[in-house]
Amino acid sequence: MDLGPHAGFILAAYAFTGLVMAGLVLDAVRDRRAQKRALDALQAGGRR
Repeated sequence: MDLGPHAGFILAAYAFTGLVMAGLVLDAVRDRRAQKRALDALQAGGRR
């Protein structure tokens, strides 16, 4: 597979895209956990 003279740019673009996608997935997982904790706290508050 020959990417030609722009191989460095192409590989860097794929690497950057992979990092951005991984960051978005990580952010979604962290937000889900935070929302779950908030929901659990609200539900526990209503059980009094």
